[in-house]
Amino acid sequence: MMAPVKSRRQFIGGAATLGTLVVAAETSAQVSGQANRPNIVYLHSHDSGRYLQPYGHNVPTPRIAELAAEGVLFRQAFSAAPTCSPSRASLLTGQCAHQNGMLGLAHRGFSLADYSHHIVHTLRRAGYRSVLAGLQHVAQTPERIGFDEIVSPKGTGAAVVAPAAAKFLDSRPAQPFFLDVGFFETHREYPEPTADDDPRYLQPPAPMPDTPQTRRDMAGFRASARQLDKGVGQVLDALQRNGLADNTIVISTTDHGLAFPRMKCNLTDAGWGVSLIIRGPGDFRGGKVCDAMVSHLDIFPTLCEILQIEKPSWLEGRSILPVLRGERKEINDEVFAEVNYHASYEPARAVRTLRYKYIKRFGGRTLPVLPNCDDGPSKDLWLEYGWKQREVAQEELYDLLFDPAEQNNLAADPKFSTALADMRSRLQRWMSRTNDPLLKGPVPAPAGAKVNPVDGISPREPAVDAATGK
Repeated sequence: MMAPVKSRRQFIGGAATLGTLVVAAETSAQVSGQANRPNIVYLHSHDSGRYLQPYGHNVPTPRIAELAAEGVLFRQAFSAAPTCSPSRASLLTGQCAHQNGMLGLAHRGFSLADYSHHIVHTLRRAGYRSVLAGLQHVAQTPERIGFDEIVSPKGTGAAVVAPAAAKFLDSRPAQPFFLDVGFFETHREYPEPTADDDPRYLQPPAPMPDTPQTRRDMAGFRASARQLDKGVGQVLDALQRNGLADNTIVISTTDHGLAFPRMKCNLTDAGWGVSLIIRGPGDFRGGKVCDAMVSHLDIFPTLCEILQIEKPSWLEGRSILPVLRGERKEINDEVFAEVNYHASYEPARAVRTLRYKYIKRFGGRTLPVLPNCDDGPSKDLWLEYGWKQREVAQEELYDLLFDPAEQNNLAADPKFSTALADMRSRLQRWMSRTNDPLLKGPVPAPAGAKVNPVDGISPREPAVDAATGK
């Protein structure tokens, strides 16, 4: 296939519609049979975990539930990191964060080591046009990624992103496309709860106590999820009215858990467990529920198998299709996740099997790194009762069958010494195989990256240069 010819045109639209639209010319040659290949729509939210209606929670998201009823809902899906940019980068490159280079947040100076590993470049070689609408969070500027077209609405909220994505779909593109639709929801700050989000009758997320503060906090999350769901619905409606729905793979997911204590930026299941719903032709139809343990790293190789294109050599995951076709019960007997930098440096690694979870912290710090928890009423409650002085374990082992909430650390229990040794070995093998820089000591941030001091309280406090501390 000939290389794409890249001419660019810019259109300035009104604030309520499109801001800047950057259009790259279509490829000068067509890939054989590409017209029959399915389109791909990647819908992603911020900080939603699995706290959505189709996962059984009292968070009304009827359009996301509709998507699940038509496709496949994965009950045991996990991100590769419970932090924003590393999670997204891992899904889009098929590599864990310490391999793809995204060790921290893109807007704080972290980046991919090689942007040619982003999925848009593999798809381009297969004849796909790539389009970004809304939030991306894997580069300081979206142009660095290599999209063919960037739709730039005035903001990243669903109220402006969804109409911009729908406008692209209304153009009825002839070439197969990869449409990346990123919503700011359900990131803090949450909107004011509506009358339908009465905190008196809500349950806060599982890691939090049931108090007026945490219920009020959950009401805000619920209101934000409503906005997310409305945006998802607008994109799904645009696919339907343009006759694109039947030949489009829709991937709906989030980056990690809710922005509450012990969730986002934590290696508990509440931190890196994510919603994942895929609807599309063939194996992704019928309202199925899949209990196999899958990782975000498995999405890239799955798409390669569906499209029958060569998998890049760097991919770490496995195709999900054998599970959906009943050929295998599981594709993973273990999945991994990591934390390096979020607002602050907090190096940790985790391995999860169907039965056990093992978490190891590095660097010797025994107190919480509070800037890595977003501010909010639930955090304020924990701070009021001494969270800053509560020690954190350097090693954690949980029996997920009997302790799914991960409250009873078994690492020091001699009855679980065999399980502990096994999980330590699994983590060590993975770190060695992937050349984890933590094996050589603290992981340096890139020049100019901004971080918060670990002894701070809030991510809103002044950040410093990671190299100089100034």
